[in-house]
Amino acid sequence: MGAGYTRTANASTGVATRTTTHCPYCALQCGMDIVRVEDGPVSIEPRAFAGRQGLCQKGWTAAELLDHPERLTQPLLRSGPDEGLRPASWDDALDRVATAIRTCWERHGRERVGVFGGGGLTNEKAYALGKFARIVLRTPFIDYNGRFCMSSAATAVQRAFGIDRGLPFPLEDISQTGALLLVGSNLAETLPTAISLLDDLVGHGGPLIVADPRATATARRATVHLQLAPGTDLALANGLLHIAIREGLIDDDYIAARTSGFERVHQRVLAYWPDRVERITGVAVTDMRRAVHLLAEADSAMVLTARGPEQQRQGTDTVQAFINLALALGLPGRPLSGYGPLTGQGNGQGGREHGQKADQLPGYRKITDPAAREHVGSIWGVDPDSLPGEGVSAYDMLDAMGAEDGVRALIVAGSNVAVSAPNANHVIERMKALDFLCVLDAFRSETAELADVVLPVAQWAEEDGTMTNIEGRVILRRAAGPPPPGVRRELEVLSELAGRLGAPQHAFPTRPEEVFDELARASAGGKADYSGITYDTLVPDGAFWPFPEGGEETPRLFEDRFAFADGRARFLAVSHRPAAEKPDGDFPLSLTTGRIVEHYQSGTQTRRTPQLANAHPDALIELHPVLARQHDIEEGDLVWLASRRGRAAGRARVTPDIRIDTLFMPFHWGGDGSANLLTNPALDPSSRMPEFKHCAVRIDGVEPGDPRRPPTP
Repeated sequence: MGAGYTRTANASTGVATRTTTHCPYCALQCGMDIVRVEDGPVSIEPRAFAGRQGLCQKGWTAAELLDHPERLTQPLLRSGPDEGLRPASWDDALDRVATAIRTCWERHGRERVGVFGGGGLTNEKAYALGKFARIVLRTPFIDYNGRFCMSSAATAVQRAFGIDRGLPFPLEDISQTGALLLVGSNLAETLPTAISLLDDLVGHGGPLIVADPRATATARRATVHLQLAPGTDLALANGLLHIAIREGLIDDDYIAARTSGFERVHQRVLAYWPDRVERITGVAVTDMRRAVHLLAEADSAMVLTARGPEQQRQGTDTVQAFINLALALGLPGRPLSGYGPLTGQGNGQGGREHGQKADQLPGYRKITDPAAREHVGSIWGVDPDSLPGEGVSAYDMLDAMGAEDGVRALIVAGSNVAVSAPNANHVIERMKALDFLCVLDAFRSETAELADVVLPVAQWAEEDGTMTNIEGRVILRRAAGPPPPGVRRELEVLSELAGRLGAPQHAFPTRPEEVFDELARASAGGKADYSGITYDTLVPDGAFWPFPEGGEETPRLFEDRFAFADGRARFLAVSHRPAAEKPDGDFPLSLTTGRIVEHYQSGTQTRRTPQLANAHPDALIELHPVLARQHDIEEGDLVWLASRRGRAAGRARVTPDIRIDTLFMPFHWGGDGSANLLTNPALDPSSRMPEFKHCAVRIDGVEPGDPRRPPTP
């Protein structure tokens, strides 16, 4: 059976097989054991991993998906535009995909076939998908849903520090730091088991500062809660730095020795005097001053950002503003200190490191770099000049589907774009305009329902593979058993399609460990260097990259230098800009979106898990009691919202924990409950991140939850 498996005797139920693996959900990748009893149920047990132990309710219930009655176990085909999906054989389905791709090549050219991946795919699958796009399809059009998650932070961190690995230090450092500023993260619900790190921090007297428009379960733990208006994070960051400079709290020696560009930032933030920032953000000057002093006067401190500041049309600059604050206080590279972005998806980090992103080749190499093309081409056995150039970002690709200058055929693997993309009505219409859509999934997601071919693929516990978690730790997930009959693994599907499209199948091995070994060679010398890692080195606690061949892992970055030739981090001057849409007379309220603890991403998995679905069967909308009274809304009413792009509905959750002018809607549901029917696709000019965190809306109707109460006129 191999490493990670043990068999234990149990007199009452027979022999149990215990598999050491990891949770399939968020970027923490918590440790777990899957216990299978012969002729009995599958159960989950938490397992200590890297000094941590614990699972949230999603992890505890993950095994319910393996034998789910809605599981796809046979390919599905659509015979015609007005026909439904019907079962088919694998040969028929794969032939249909290959024929459609060849037809697209003949009619529109090779570049008109696109690939859309997912941040939940293993490193091996992400690598193989990028390789497939570039040497079989020969298309530049590949991107993934991680573009909607961390692209702003990745862009800012690259330009400030020269390398992007998520957290540049182990998670455990968070619990031991002297003070923490957490921006735009409800850690208690989005990375639930990590909340113990904050509790440990507060328990030993470390101040916790949380910037968030909502008084979340995380914000309620805070020493100081900066309850800012959505879309004003950059102004807040510049205002905090203004105070730090004015009150003599910055680290001049660190700035002189380890950074460049401070003078321009200094001049820029002079315009962000506290009273002005209070008017922009709604955060009191006294709270801003207290937050700065708590950070600056602690022996060690951290600044962490998440989707709040990142999912904006100025997300890259907003993250940069918080990096500027951290650099001015002398934090990055110091013990128990620094700046870090919090990854959301299970493999959001590894997914972009090895070729699933439009502008990158394996090892976090730029696809436009001739040396990178030469190196990767030599590993793949192809002429580097045959590799396509840089493609476009996720939303740019989706926006142009079916158009003359866009992709005409699309393969979607591990993503549910009909729910997760902004301006969802438009994206769905563009998918319908495609000549051909193929979806690889374990369930009939909202995207799969639009497909011409649906290919049933394995789930997390049915295949080996590696993931790169929130702290840049590469971990090994082990299969607890084979997929159900009729289900194939993505590596097998890509190999089969490669052969049908005229490429050598041996170039696409199906054994994950063999793919990883090739990935490691392809990454050698790149920023994300995995060349010293093998499956054996990942047992039991994984390994931090960079890990060059013949070298050692790197748990902490930037201790001696930053990843530029001169070793210095970069300050960059940035300015606040309003959100793309301002509330007005027609749409007077701000909507922000996010996650809740019971559900994950587009809900394809969690909405099918009874315990999780029953906790929140319907989409919900948080609103303040004052706003609720103004619209005669009571708890549980069905509230319809409208934006300039569409209408969506959710059950009212009336709470004083949100600003009076702001609504919050999670994005885990499809249909009328899809928050992304409302969201604005305005894109950050650098990262191409859509502005999920703010759009202008109005309350467009109320249907009483209690049928005895008359509807609002």
